[in-house]
Amino acid sequence: MLVEGFGQILYFISIGLLVFTLVAFIDAATRRADAYRAADKQNKGFWLIVLGIAVAVHLFFGILNFLPILGLIAAIVYFVDVRPALRQVTGRGPRRRGSSSDGPYGPYNGGR
Repeated sequence: MLVEGFGQILYFISIGLLVFTLVAFIDAATRRADAYRAADKQNKGFWLIVLGIAVAVHLFFGILNFLPILGLIAAIVYFVDVRPALRQVTGRGPRRRGSSSDGPYGPYNGGR
């Protein structure tokens, strides 16, 4: 009974990791190729290959091997490092709220 519960937990973790890597792959596929160059990251083909292999390995080997863990690391690197840089380059990043006279260190008051 305990083994069945553990198997169900591993199954749900495996599905969650598959969805995570699949979302990373789809996000990488929908970005423009020139945005990767502008963000000074690896090219689009590189990320599609790495994330595609991560999805395929996860589908064929499951979670009980170390290869899906490497794919998970690749997906995490994409979401933490590459995706925010691409969003900033394409103008889809988080918008700052502030005045049009704000400088990089705060509001500019013209020396008053």
